[in-house]
Amino acid sequence: MIASPCIGVCQIEPSSGICLGCARTLDEIAGWRGASDEERKRIMAKLPARKARLPRPAERRRPATRRS
Repeated sequence: MIASPCIGVCQIEPSSGICLGCARTLDEIAGWRGASDEERKRIMAKLPARKARLPRPAERRRPATRRS
């Protein structure tokens, strides 16, 4: 069985729909438990390229905060 690539940083990047922690889509995250090893291998193979396209932490936009 192939372990989940989740690192506990579950935050979806809005423009791509990719998790900033593991680089999976919401559908891939939701279906991981029921996925076959072949499907998991297919997903895992895509992750390095996705991670390379994600914004670096300093480039990520933070929500605006209101000051009183």
